[in-house]
Amino acid sequence: MNTLATALYVKIDDQLIAFPDLAPERPRVGIQPTLSDAELVTLAVLSALLGFTSERRRLRYARAHLAWMFPYLPGQSGYNKRLRAATGLVLHLIRILGRDTSLWSDDVWVADSTPIECGRSRQTTQRSDLAGWAEYGYCPSHSRFFWGLRLHLLCTLSGLPVAFALTGAKADERTTLLGMLAADPDLPGRHRGQDLIADMQYYGRDFEHTLAEEGLNLLRKALKGEPPRAGAHLFKPLRQTIESINQTFKGQLDLERHGGRTAAEVVIRVITRVLALTAVIWHNDKATGGEILFQKP
Repeated sequence: MNTLATALYVKIDDQLIAFPDLAPERPRVGIQPTLSDAELVTLAVLSALLGFTSERRRLRYARAHLAWMFPYLPGQSGYNKRLRAATGLVLHLIRILGRDTSLWSDDVWVADSTPIECGRSRQTTQRSDLAGWAEYGYCPSHSRFFWGLRLHLLCTLSGLPVAFALTGAKADERTTLLGMLAADPDLPGRHRGQDLIADMQYYGRDFEHTLAEEGLNLLRKALKGEPPRAGAHLFKPLRQTIESINQTFKGQLDLERHGGRTAAEVVIRVITRVLALTAVIWHNDKATGGEILFQKP
C-alpha cells in the first residue's frame, strides 16, 4: 500500500506539473493549501482501498497511521469541498493511468451496468437532492428493485475501466454506451476491430450497425427467436468475469455505500472508486507485468 501511494502521488504530481490547468481554480492572491492536490487525491484513493465508508473514520485513521505521508489533514468539510473541486483532475487521472498500462491494448472489451442504490425510504425519494436524477429501476442480475443510479462500465477482461458513465436507473444501456464512445472519439478510432462482449439487453439492428461503423464487433447471446450468434459458447464463463468486475466495485470498494447526498458528492465518490481500481491495476501492471494482486486489507 505504501508503494502504491508513493507511485500514485508521483504520477499525479507529474501530471499537475505538466498540465497545471488540471488543478482546481484558486484566487491568484490568497493562502496556498497546505495539503497539495496530489496528496488530496492520493489520500482519497487510499481511503477507498482501505474500505472506510465514513469520512470521519478515514480521516481519523489517516491522522493515526498515515501522518508520515500526510503531515497536514483538513477537517471533514474542508476535505469534502476540496475533493469535489478536484473532480476534473480525478477524471483525467483515470484516463491517464488506464492508457499507461499494457492492458489498454487488449482486443476484447466487456460492457455492463450495475446499480448504485441511493435510498430506500419513500421520504428519501421525495426529499433527496438526487430526486430527478436518481429513479426507480430493476436489477435482473439480483432480481431486485432499487432507487438510485446506474454505473455503466466499458472494461477490459482484466477489469481495467476503459470508459464509464453515471446515469439514472432507467437510462437505456445501448444509448449510454454509444454516448460513452461518442464522448471520446479517439477511443474506438484506436481500437478498430475490437470485440465487445455484452449482455442481451445490448440488442438492436441499428445499435449493432452503429457499433460496426465504429469498428467494434458486438458479441452477445441470442434473444428468444433469434438465430444462433457467433461465440455463444464463450458467454457463460465470460459472464462471470463481468460480474466479478461489478463485485470488485461493490464488495471491495463499497460502491453502494458511497454516502453521497447531493449529485456532486455522489459523482466524486463514485469516480474516486473508479480511480482506485484503475490505480491498483496500473500499479500491479508496472510492478508485476499485469498480474492483479489487489486484496482488501
